[in-house]
Amino acid sequence: MPKKRFSEEEIITKLRQAEVFISQGKNLSEAARALGISPITYGKWRVKYGGMQVDQLKNLKELQKENARLKKIVADL
Repeated sequence: MPKKRFSEEEIITKLRQAEVFISQGKNLSEAARALGISPITYGKWRVKYGGMQVDQLKNLKELQKENARLKKIVADL
């Protein structure tokens, strides 16, 4: 099976869909299968992106870019 790469926005959306499936009474493996991922992948994503909204993710990316820019400025000094 070829690996699929999901964007971070898609990951957050899939995590929300998994929460809906689980609240409907499906277990974790059924919810992951419905989303086309493994339960282990779901767990890793949940640790990294759990509780995060798409706008929070965009803010995080902006902060990381700014941090990288500032580190580069400091290194050039």
